[in-house]
Amino acid sequence: MNAQNPIEENAVLSKPISPRRVLAGAFAALAVFGSVATASAEPLPPPPPPPNCTAADLAGVIAGVTAATSAYLFTHPPVNDFFTGLKGKTQEERRAELGTYLDANPQVRDELRGIRQPTRDFRARCGG
Repeated sequence: MNAQNPIEENAVLSKPISPRRVLAGAFAALAVFGSVATASAEPLPPPPPPPNCTAADLAGVIAGVTAATSAYLFTHPPVNDFFTGLKGKTQEERRAELGTYLDANPQVRDELRGIRQPTRDFRARCGG
C-alpha cells in the first residue's frame, strides 16, 4: 500500500464484501479456532458408573429373580407344568406357545413381569 496516497489505502477497506466471502471467512475462522480448541483440550474423564451396577450387583439381582421365579413355579403347579412342557421345542415353538399362554393367562403374565422387574430396572439404570 502506498503511504503517500491515503485514498488507495482506504479503497481496499471501502470495497463491498460479498456475503459469500463473509461466510467463507467465518467458516475458516471457526475451523482454525475449533481445531486449536479441540487439539489443546484434554480429553474428559469418563463419567462415573451408575451406582449399584457392578457384576456383583447384577449377580445379586439375577439370583433374587431366579429364586422368586422358582418359588412362584413351585407354588403354581399349572404354570410350572406349562414351562416344563416347553423343553425340547424349538425357539420359535416356545415363543409362540409362550405368547399364546400368557395372552390366555394375563394374571400369570403380570405376576411373572413383576418378578422379573428388578432385571429391567437394573438394565435401565446400568445400560445393559
